[in-house]
Amino acid sequence: MQELEKRLLNLESEFTKVYEKLNISDKLAKLADLEKQVADPDIWKNVEDATAKNQALAKLQDETGDWELLKTQIHDLKELIELSDDTLKEEIEGQLEAMENQLQELKKSLRFQGPYDDKDAIIRITSGAGGTEAMDWAGMLERMYLRFFERHNYKTTSLDRTEGEEAGIKTAVYEISGPHAYGMLKSEHGVHRLVRLSPFNANNLRQTSFALVEILPVIEADTDVQIDEKDLRIDVYHAGGHGGQSVNTTNSAVRITHIPTNTVVAIQNERSQLQNKEKAMEILRGKLAQMQLEQHAESIDKLRAGESAGWGQQIRNYVLQPYKLVKDTRTNYEESDPDTVLDGKIDGFIDAFLEK
Repeated sequence: MQELEKRLLNLESEFTKVYEKLNISDKLAKLADLEKQVADPDIWKNVEDATAKNQALAKLQDETGDWELLKTQIHDLKELIELSDDTLKEEIEGQLEAMENQLQELKKSLRFQGPYDDKDAIIRITSGAGGTEAMDWAGMLERMYLRFFERHNYKTTSLDRTEGEEAGIKTAVYEISGPHAYGMLKSEHGVHRLVRLSPFNANNLRQTSFALVEILPVIEADTDVQIDEKDLRIDVYHAGGHGGQSVNTTNSAVRITHIPTNTVVAIQNERSQLQNKEKAMEILRGKLAQMQLEQHAESIDKLRAGESAGWGQQIRNYVLQPYKLVKDTRTNYEESDPDTVLDGKIDGFIDAFLEK
């Protein structure tokens, strides 16, 4: 039993270090305060505020629940060891091993220490040059990510989507909600390259296609990213449907240009001009925050136009012909089953990036 006591003490010590580093106690205090606020029936007099607080409450519960459960389990096992004899040694050892494994899983939260890693994310997929081939490839990537989000229980909300004329998509934009969504997905930011035998070519020639995947943090308020109004040009126009047909008679679609960096965001999916403007500003803040990280700029005012990763950073190759291989150019992590990867099993690539 002495060996088990020693292992439990080591587990408790390691648990405490990570618990403190992740500021779980502070999060629990915020959680308790939010629980009091949402319990007040008057909170629903302001539906928007009530919804935001309930979402923040759910997020804090996700971030702290497993830690509090493990903390309780450690305390209970300490008491059990003190009161037990060798007849329960095997049972105690099993519980201790399960708790050690649980702590290793929880320690993965330490990978998310970036300034926006705890934020929700925007994913924007854009087909590159190459017509139908590139649009089909962008559509394949869209399916891959949607399958990944489904497996990990992330909530997805479509913000904008333009289908290709023959296949795939020209562009698709989704908002992704879940624990550390941006921190988990930031590894996917960059150009993805596909090599395959073309299904759209009569001669079945090998074709190379490109698509750009942008991962942006969701920044809802100006407190994190402050944008000067004079740096913005806002245009409104009719929201268009498939084939360019007008879907309404009001100028509800919004295009916002950040003039200093020539960054453009256009949204038309929401029902009103105000909603489209708010969502466009949210995405613009995310784009500028991502550029700030890439350029190591002290502030938005220091950003330089045309110096984001964009189309200049190829991060991953998906080769279907003449051999099968998916390889990340940054970590050299690779898998030899592209079909499985394209079915949404990209965890190995994400883990390799986060642990490098």
